[in-house]
Amino acid sequence: MKQQKPQNSSQRSFVEKVSLTISLSIVSLIVVLVCYTWFTGDNNPPVLSVVTATEIREIEQQYYVPFTVSNSGGMTAESVEVTAKLILKNGDIETGRQQMDFLSRQEQRNGEFIFGSNPKQGKLTVRVASYRLP
Repeated sequence: MKQQKPQNSSQRSFVEKVSLTISLSIVSLIVVLVCYTWFTGDNNPPVLSVVTATEIREIEQQYYVPFTVSNSGGMTAESVEVTAKLILKNGDIETGRQQMDFLSRQEQRNGEFIFGSNPKQGKLTVRVASYRLP
């Protein structure tokens, strides 16, 4: 008795070859992109900046001041500390402090400071106070 090959075995083999070729191409592309990023990556130190939003929310006599801190440098910053200082016209001072575990390169994070007095009735200063390298 002769054994006959199923007719679709050659088709299956062709489909398997095509899928293997596509899979290898995708994996190769990923490896090339990772190597390219690694070799040409930006090794500059973190460059941190903070911007406050113009809109301030008032809820139950507390004022919420949103801010965005960004790292436009090439390296990750750890323990990023953002401080806010509100000096009111009567001389009273309110302060706030936020700490973020890390801020990767080209990353932005949002937060809010909460004050008991209206920041529009004084001078508000928000800045990045410190960070450390990993």
